[in-house]
Amino acid sequence: MTTPFWDPGQYLRHAGHRARPFTDLLARVPDLPAPAPRIADLGCGPGNVTVLLTQRWPTAHVTGYDNSPEMLDAAHTGHEGPTPGGGHLDFARADARTWTPEEPCDLIVSNATLQWVPGHAERFGDWITGLRPGGALAFQVPDNVDAPLHALMRELAGTPRWKGRLAGVLRRTDSVHTPGAYLDRLARLGCAADVWQTTYFHVLTGEDPVLDWVKGTGLRPALTALADDPEARDAFLGEYRDLLRQAYPSAPYGTVLPFRRLFAVAVKGA
Repeated sequence: MTTPFWDPGQYLRHAGHRARPFTDLLARVPDLPAPAPRIADLGCGPGNVTVLLTQRWPTAHVTGYDNSPEMLDAAHTGHEGPTPGGGHLDFARADARTWTPEEPCDLIVSNATLQWVPGHAERFGDWITGLRPGGALAFQVPDNVDAPLHALMRELAGTPRWKGRLAGVLRRTDSVHTPGAYLDRLARLGCAADVWQTTYFHVLTGEDPVLDWVKGTGLRPALTALADDPEARDAFLGEYRDLLRQAYPSAPYGTVLPFRRLFAVAVKGA
Protein backbone atom coordinates (compact mmCIF):
# COMPACT_ATOMS: atom_id res chain seq x y z
CA MET A 1 0.00 0.00 0.00
CA THR A 2 1.24 3.48 -0.86
CA THR A 3 2.31 5.58 2.12
CA PRO A 4 -0.16 8.44 1.79
CA PHE A 5 0.60 12.14 1.87
CA TRP A 6 -1.68 13.60 4.53
CA ASP A 7 -3.39 16.97 4.22
CA PRO A 8 -4.30 18.39 7.68
CA GLY A 9 -6.58 21.03 6.18
CA GLN A 10 -8.61 18.47 4.23
CA TYR A 11 -8.77 16.13 7.22
CA LEU A 12 -10.04 18.87 9.53
CA ARG A 13 -12.89 19.84 7.19
CA HIS A 14 -15.02 17.24 9.00
CA ALA A 15 -13.33 17.56 12.39
CA GLY A 16 -16.54 17.54 14.40
CA HIS A 17 -17.81 14.27 12.95
CA ARG A 18 -14.37 12.66 13.21
CA ALA A 19 -13.91 13.68 16.86
CA ARG A 20 -17.16 12.18 18.11
CA PRO A 21 -15.99 8.52 18.09
CA PHE A 22 -12.90 9.51 20.09
CA THR A 23 -15.11 11.19 22.68
CA ASP A 24 -17.24 8.06 22.85
CA LEU A 25 -14.12 5.92 23.26
CA LEU A 26 -12.75 8.04 26.12
CA ALA A 27 -16.08 7.83 27.93
CA ARG A 28 -15.48 4.09 28.41
CA VAL A 29 -11.89 4.41 29.69
CA PRO A 30 -11.84 3.96 33.48
CA ASP A 31 -9.85 6.02 35.97
CA LEU A 32 -6.12 5.70 35.37
CA PRO A 33 -3.68 4.40 38.01
CA ALA A 34 -1.46 7.51 38.38
CA PRO A 35 -2.61 10.94 39.63
CA ALA A 36 -0.54 12.59 36.88
CA PRO A 37 -0.89 9.96 34.16
CA ARG A 38 1.45 9.36 31.25
CA ILE A 39 -0.55 9.05 28.03
CA ALA A 40 0.48 8.17 24.47
CA ASP A 41 -1.71 8.89 21.44
CA LEU A 42 -0.69 6.76 18.44
CA GLY A 43 -1.59 8.40 15.15
CA CYS A 44 -2.39 11.79 16.62
CA GLY A 45 -2.79 13.51 13.25
CA PRO A 46 -3.08 17.31 13.59
CA GLY A 47 -3.59 17.02 17.36
CA ASN A 48 -7.16 18.31 17.49
CA VAL A 49 -8.49 15.21 19.30
CA THR A 50 -5.30 14.66 21.32
CA VAL A 51 -6.28 17.83 23.15
CA LEU A 52 -9.37 16.02 24.45
CA LEU A 53 -7.07 13.79 26.50
CA THR A 54 -5.81 16.80 28.42
CA GLN A 55 -9.39 17.82 29.18
CA ARG A 56 -10.28 14.39 30.57
CA TRP A 57 -6.97 14.11 32.50
CA PRO A 58 -5.84 17.70 33.17
CA THR A 59 -2.62 16.77 35.01
CA ALA A 60 -1.44 14.29 32.38
CA HIS A 61 1.70 14.40 30.30
CA VAL A 62 0.37 13.52 26.85
CA THR A 63 2.52 12.77 23.82
CA GLY A 64 0.97 12.44 20.40
CA TYR A 65 2.86 10.31 17.88
CA ASP A 66 2.50 10.34 14.11
CA ASN A 67 4.65 9.52 11.08
CA SER A 68 3.31 12.33 8.89
CA PRO A 69 5.48 15.49 8.94
CA GLU A 70 2.52 17.52 7.69
CA MET A 71 0.25 16.35 10.49
CA LEU A 72 2.94 16.87 13.12
CA ASP A 73 3.63 20.40 11.91
CA ALA A 74 -0.04 21.24 12.41
CA ALA A 75 -0.04 19.60 15.85
CA HIS A 76 3.12 21.39 17.03
CA THR A 77 1.84 24.74 15.83
CA GLY A 78 -1.71 24.44 17.07
CA HIS A 79 -1.61 22.52 20.33
CA GLU A 80 1.79 21.88 21.91
CA GLY A 81 2.71 23.23 25.34
CA PRO A 82 1.58 23.37 28.97
CA THR A 83 -2.08 22.57 29.61
CA PRO A 84 -4.46 24.53 31.89
CA GLY A 85 -4.64 21.72 34.43
CA GLY A 86 -0.90 21.63 35.02
CA GLY A 87 -0.08 18.90 32.54
CA HIS A 88 1.82 19.03 29.26
CA LEU A 89 1.07 18.18 25.65
CA ASP A 90 3.80 17.43 23.13
CA PHE A 91 4.22 15.59 19.85
CA ALA A 92 6.88 13.36 18.34
CA ARG A 93 7.47 11.42 15.15
CA ALA A 94 7.00 7.67 15.43
CA ASP A 95 5.54 4.76 13.48
CA ALA A 96 2.92 2.56 15.14
CA ARG A 97 4.44 -0.44 13.35
CA THR A 98 7.56 -0.18 15.52
CA TRP A 99 6.78 2.19 18.42
CA THR A 100 7.22 0.83 21.94
CA PRO A 101 6.79 2.87 25.16
CA GLU A 102 10.08 4.20 26.50
CA GLU A 103 8.55 4.62 29.97
CA PRO A 104 5.52 3.11 31.72
CA CYS A 105 2.24 4.50 30.39
CA ASP A 106 -1.14 4.75 32.08
CA LEU A 107 -3.02 4.96 28.79
CA ILE A 108 -2.13 4.16 25.19
CA VAL A 109 -4.85 5.35 22.85
CA SER A 110 -5.28 5.31 19.08
CA ASN A 111 -7.99 7.01 17.06
CA ALA A 112 -8.71 5.84 13.49
CA THR A 113 -5.10 4.82 12.85
CA LEU A 114 -4.60 1.09 13.30
CA GLN A 115 -6.47 0.24 10.08
CA TRP A 116 -3.40 1.68 8.32
CA VAL A 117 -0.99 -0.54 10.29
CA PRO A 118 -0.60 -4.08 8.92
CA GLY A 119 -0.25 -6.60 11.72
CA HIS A 120 -1.31 -4.08 14.36
CA ALA A 121 -2.86 -6.75 16.58
CA GLU A 122 0.61 -8.29 16.90
CA ARG A 123 1.74 -5.06 18.59
CA PHE A 124 -0.78 -5.31 21.43
CA GLY A 125 1.53 -7.44 23.56
CA ASP A 126 4.35 -4.87 23.47
CA TRP A 127 1.98 -2.00 24.20
CA ILE A 128 0.27 -3.76 27.10
CA THR A 129 3.68 -4.68 28.53
CA GLY A 130 4.42 -0.94 28.51
CA LEU A 131 1.34 -0.15 30.63
CA ARG A 132 1.31 0.22 34.38
CA PRO A 133 -0.96 -2.27 36.19
CA GLY A 134 -4.48 -0.87 35.88
CA GLY A 135 -3.52 1.07 32.76
CA ALA A 136 -5.50 0.82 29.54
CA LEU A 137 -5.09 0.34 25.82
CA ALA A 138 -7.99 2.00 23.97
CA PHE A 139 -8.58 2.34 20.25
CA GLN A 140 -11.23 2.85 17.61
CA VAL A 141 -11.01 2.04 13.91
CA PRO A 142 -13.35 2.46 10.95
CA ASP A 143 -15.08 -0.89 10.42
CA ASN A 144 -16.71 -0.19 7.07
CA VAL A 145 -14.36 -1.48 4.40
CA ASP A 146 -17.38 -3.26 2.87
CA ALA A 147 -19.41 -0.02 2.63
CA PRO A 148 -20.02 1.63 -0.78
CA LEU A 149 -17.54 4.32 0.19
CA HIS A 150 -14.68 1.79 -0.05
CA ALA A 151 -16.18 -0.90 -2.29
CA LEU A 152 -16.75 1.57 -5.14
CA MET A 153 -13.24 2.93 -4.72
CA ARG A 154 -11.77 -0.57 -5.03
CA GLU A 155 -13.98 -1.45 -7.99
CA LEU A 156 -12.98 1.71 -9.85
CA ALA A 157 -9.29 1.19 -9.05
CA GLY A 158 -9.55 -2.31 -10.51
CA THR A 159 -10.94 -1.22 -13.91
CA PRO A 160 -8.63 -1.40 -16.95
CA ARG A 161 -8.05 2.35 -16.97
CA TRP A 162 -6.78 2.48 -13.39
CA LYS A 163 -5.56 -1.00 -12.50
CA GLY A 164 -1.99 -0.35 -13.61
CA ARG A 165 -1.76 2.87 -11.62
CA LEU A 166 -3.59 1.87 -8.45
CA ALA A 167 -2.97 -1.87 -8.01
CA GLY A 168 -2.18 -2.58 -4.35
CA VAL A 169 -2.52 1.07 -3.38
CA LEU A 170 -5.74 1.09 -1.39
CA ARG A 171 -6.42 -0.18 2.11
CA ARG A 172 -6.76 -3.95 2.28
CA THR A 173 -10.14 -5.51 2.96
CA ASP A 174 -8.67 -7.37 5.96
CA SER A 175 -7.16 -4.25 7.55
CA VAL A 176 -9.54 -4.52 10.53
CA HIS A 177 -10.32 -7.72 12.45
CA THR A 178 -13.68 -8.83 13.82
CA PRO A 179 -14.77 -7.64 17.28
CA GLY A 180 -14.47 -11.21 18.57
CA ALA A 181 -10.91 -11.50 17.31
CA TYR A 182 -9.87 -8.32 19.12
CA LEU A 183 -11.60 -9.36 22.33
CA ASP A 184 -9.95 -12.79 22.27
CA ARG A 185 -6.47 -11.41 21.67
CA LEU A 186 -6.73 -8.74 24.37
CA ALA A 187 -8.24 -11.14 26.92
CA ARG A 188 -5.48 -13.69 26.28
CA LEU A 189 -2.98 -10.93 27.08
CA GLY A 190 -4.45 -10.71 30.56
CA CYS A 191 -6.72 -7.70 30.05
CA ALA A 192 -10.34 -7.04 30.91
CA ALA A 193 -11.56 -6.23 27.40
CA ASP A 194 -14.59 -4.18 26.36
CA VAL A 195 -15.23 -4.33 22.59
CA TRP A 196 -18.19 -2.88 20.69
CA GLN A 197 -19.38 -1.44 17.38
CA THR A 198 -21.35 1.71 16.60
CA THR A 199 -22.76 2.95 13.31
CA TYR A 200 -22.91 6.74 13.04
CA PHE A 201 -25.25 8.39 10.56
CA HIS A 202 -23.36 11.55 9.69
CA VAL A 203 -25.41 14.23 7.94
CA LEU A 204 -22.99 16.02 5.63
CA THR A 205 -23.62 19.26 3.76
CA GLY A 206 -22.05 20.99 0.81
CA GLU A 207 -21.24 19.87 -2.72
CA ASP A 208 -20.27 16.19 -2.99
CA PRO A 209 -19.69 15.95 0.77
CA VAL A 210 -18.97 12.20 0.82
CA LEU A 211 -16.17 12.70 -1.70
CA ASP A 212 -14.91 15.60 0.38
CA TRP A 213 -14.95 13.36 3.48
CA VAL A 214 -13.02 10.50 1.90
CA LYS A 215 -10.46 12.84 0.32
CA GLY A 216 -9.22 13.43 3.87
CA THR A 217 -8.81 9.74 4.76
CA GLY A 218 -9.44 6.60 2.72
CA LEU A 219 -8.73 8.19 -0.65
CA ARG A 220 -5.32 9.54 0.39
CA PRO A 221 -3.30 6.56 -1.00
CA ALA A 222 -4.91 6.94 -4.44
CA LEU A 223 -4.43 10.70 -4.45
CA THR A 224 -0.79 10.20 -3.47
CA ALA A 225 -0.24 7.62 -6.23
CA LEU A 226 -1.69 10.00 -8.84
CA ALA A 227 -0.13 13.18 -7.47
CA ASP A 228 2.40 13.47 -10.33
CA ASP A 229 -0.39 13.38 -12.94
CA PRO A 230 -3.04 15.99 -12.09
CA GLU A 231 -5.07 15.20 -15.20
CA ALA A 232 -5.34 11.51 -14.25
CA ARG A 233 -6.05 12.40 -10.62
CA ASP A 234 -8.93 14.68 -11.61
CA ALA A 235 -10.32 12.06 -13.99
CA PHE A 236 -10.30 9.41 -11.27
CA LEU A 237 -11.96 11.80 -8.83
CA GLY A 238 -14.64 12.60 -11.40
CA GLU A 239 -15.50 8.95 -11.98
CA TYR A 240 -15.50 8.19 -8.26
CA ARG A 241 -17.62 11.27 -7.52
CA ASP A 242 -20.32 10.08 -9.94
CA LEU A 243 -20.42 6.66 -8.27
CA LEU A 244 -20.70 8.24 -4.82
CA ARG A 245 -23.56 10.49 -5.93
CA GLN A 246 -25.58 7.39 -6.80
CA ALA A 247 -24.64 5.48 -3.64
CA TYR A 248 -25.20 8.41 -1.29
CA PRO A 249 -28.02 10.56 -2.72
CA SER A 250 -28.58 13.98 -1.28
CA ALA A 251 -31.73 14.99 0.62
CA PRO A 252 -33.11 18.47 1.38
CA TYR A 253 -31.31 18.39 4.76
CA GLY A 254 -27.97 17.01 3.50
CA THR A 255 -26.31 13.74 2.55
CA VAL A 256 -26.35 10.82 5.00
CA LEU A 257 -23.11 8.87 5.40
CA PRO A 258 -23.57 5.71 7.51
CA PHE A 259 -20.21 4.94 9.10
CA ARG A 260 -19.57 1.88 11.29
CA ARG A 261 -16.70 1.96 13.79
CA LEU A 262 -15.18 -0.63 16.12
CA PHE A 263 -14.03 0.25 19.65
CA ALA A 264 -11.92 -1.55 22.22
CA VAL A 265 -10.81 -0.71 25.76
CA ALA A 266 -8.47 -3.21 27.43
CA VAL A 267 -7.47 -2.73 31.07
CA LYS A 268 -4.27 -4.40 32.26
CA GLY A 269 -4.57 -6.57 35.33
CA ALA A 270 -2.90 -5.69 38.60
